[in-house]
Amino acid sequence: MPTIHLVAERAATGRVREIYDEIKAVLGTSFVPVNFRAAAHNPDHLEAYWRQYKSIMEEGSVAKPIKEILAMVVSALNNCEP
Repeated sequence: MPTIHLVAERAATGRVREIYDEIKAVLGTSFVPVNFRAAAHNPDHLEAYWRQYKSIMEEGSVAKPIKEILAMVVSALNNCEP
């Protein structure tokens, strides 16, 4: 049984809904990944986590596609849900 409450997209309102919409737009997905849904119980935490994630993925000397592949592999190795 999960110990962290995931905020479903259909239940998201206010700032969480806005951040979810931005996440989907920036990532180019039709869903919000589970790691962000786990952080959404606290809108301030979700926002800080999302800003950090964007910074890591957008900046630095490693190309974004390489970072995305690494994230996908780590998620798969950890049996993460989408």
